[in-house]
Amino acid sequence: MKSLLNHDKINQFSAIIHKAELILIVPHVNPDGDAIGACLALKGVLDNMGKASRVIVPNEFPEFLQWMKGSDVVIDYEKNEKEAAALFEKADTLFCLDFNDFGRGEGMKGYLKKFQGTRVLVDHHPNPSVNCSLVFSHPEISSTCELLFMIFEEAELKRFADKDVAEAIFTGMMTDTGNFSYNASNPGTYHIISCLLEMGIDKDKVHSNVYHTFSESRWRLVGHSLKEKMVILHQYRTGYISLSKKELDRFDFQPGDTEGLVNYPLMVKGIVFCALFLEKDDEIKVSLRSKGNFPANKFSEKHFEGGGHMNAAGGSSKLTLDETVAKFEGLLNEYKTDLLNSF
Repeated sequence: MKSLLNHDKINQFSAIIHKAELILIVPHVNPDGDAIGACLALKGVLDNMGKASRVIVPNEFPEFLQWMKGSDVVIDYEKNEKEAAALFEKADTLFCLDFNDFGRGEGMKGYLKKFQGTRVLVDHHPNPSVNCSLVFSHPEISSTCELLFMIFEEAELKRFADKDVAEAIFTGMMTDTGNFSYNASNPGTYHIISCLLEMGIDKDKVHSNVYHTFSESRWRLVGHSLKEKMVILHQYRTGYISLSKKELDRFDFQPGDTEGLVNYPLMVKGIVFCALFLEKDDEIKVSLRSKGNFPANKFSEKHFEGGGHMNAAGGSSKLTLDETVAKFEGLLNEYKTDLLNSF
């Protein structure tokens, strides 16, 4: 299979790792399965090489991802800012995984911008805007975990990847493709899955760890969302769910409890575009999903200061929750032709 990666960049990647004395690994704020999986996979390889490394996350990550090896030593910046700051001062190398803008580091963005050592970006989101010594940016690849595994293979570092690393890679690939239901049509994706199976992963166990360990309150939140809050606009082939902070508090919301919730309206027959609106302390978080050729990322970029992939994007709004939902509904007529003709 022909490589998508630049040979000189692969050599540079290897050289940076071998030279580094202390490597920091960071994902985006509200890290998901792909972000955490990539961070822990890279840390696992570095550990097996005898390299010193630490993972620092901008904020807490979901409990259903905390079974992976290395998750117990991840540093939460929000809870341990002094420890994180000291590591940013001491480290000589920084790996930015699964984000393309330092702003996605939230409270850590200042440390990311002023870091004096070598910075490396590995990401699959379009249009990176970060200043890094080495950039692997491949939006055509389904997940950062898939891209990272490709780099391991070509940099001849796969020999340092054990079963725990393989499970972290599989977790990222699985979660960022909706259990391989979208953005997963490249044969190379399944070549990597085959390699991971040969490395000994139990894919059913990984699936169970991620999807079958939700709390009772999380499922009651899902039930409330579907019964009371899901709106279907058949005339626009669009659906959405909106949740206020009061509702989230009522169901004891924890990080990750709304993971995948945005996809439910998309399961309704005929629906090709959907949104999830979550009220936070100072903004509305907007998640968008689409089917076929309707560009969720372009919609987000234009109207909600966001972006992402064609069929999976995110953004935010400074309006109230009701105003944000009204804005969204008001925009749909402008896109009616595209929505009706999406395939």
